[in-house]
Amino acid sequence: MKTADFDFDLPPDRIAEHPAKPRDAARLLDVAERLHDRTVRDLPALLEPGDLMVVNDTRVIPARLDGRRGEVRVEITLHKREGEREWATFARPGKRLKPGDVIAIADDLNAEVVAKDGMEVRLRFSKGGPALMEALHRHGRMPLPPYIRREADEQDVADYQTVFAAREGAVAAPTAGLHFTPELLAALDARGIRRVPVTLHVGAGTFLPVKVDDIAEHRMHSEWGEISAETAEAINATRAAGGRIVSVGTTALRILETAGLDDRSIRAFSGDTDIFITPGYRFKIVDLLVTNFHLPRSTLFMLVCAFAGMDRMKAAYAHAIGQNYRFFSYGDASLLRRV
Repeated sequence: MKTADFDFDLPPDRIAEHPAKPRDAARLLDVAERLHDRTVRDLPALLEPGDLMVVNDTRVIPARLDGRRGEVRVEITLHKREGEREWATFARPGKRLKPGDVIAIADDLNAEVVAKDGMEVRLRFSKGGPALMEALHRHGRMPLPPYIRREADEQDVADYQTVFAAREGAVAAPTAGLHFTPELLAALDARGIRRVPVTLHVGAGTFLPVKVDDIAEHRMHSEWGEISAETAEAINATRAAGGRIVSVGTTALRILETAGLDDRSIRAFSGDTDIFITPGYRFKIVDLLVTNFHLPRSTLFMLVCAFAGMDRMKAAYAHAIGQNYRFFSYGDASLLRRV
């Protein structure tokens, strides 16, 4: 298939700069045989007792850093942890950076360029482990997506974090989870919708454009994830009892499908995944998906087309644009059913 097959026109004013207040007041497009305009607060009534909701418990770190290489200002966005002191990053400007260069970030923090691979710059920081994380919290900024045309502010420290956030390591939020509030979780509990966590530390590579014409040639970014034995057991038990698996977001879906087996059971998992889901993929685990509206020509729009059907998703997105739904990380949500 061609990347152009997943293109659509999106007016710039549909891109949300701030989230809905309160979070669960966001709109929800229910994509079934017909399209229904709802709100996120309607979600409990759209699910059934015995369904199992899977959420991503990753926590976004302040992954954007400002530094200097000599007199040149350098902006660093952490991408993927590669060790106690090393991270794969994106740097601007990055073309002139070379191994051995040192980027000064603060009096107590610098980073040495150890390798380059295309757009990616691997850095070794002067601190590691908890000390590095403490330094990131002192000197870093919340890494808002590139399509939000403003600087992160103090409100984003809370807004760009889900109610499920527990394990630090993401450099982008699992945005479907941003719609959930304690009140919505209580309503789901009352409906008999159980909930289990997985972890996928979302990397900045999620925003990289697909630059090839043939999607089979696209190189998918790698991210670290984990599914505990307890979560795997709950998923398998739900499936055996006839319940449905509801993924909150494409990040949870990607790690679930990475660990899924051909008999539609799942195993515990810990490690990297670069799974790239496109139309024709046979889903093993997920039955329903709560997800935001994604970029044209993106791997995530390809994923939702694979999950719910290309024609159906193109019609849903045309409806969302026509009805002034808000797109991307701080935008509205959709509920999709596997075809």
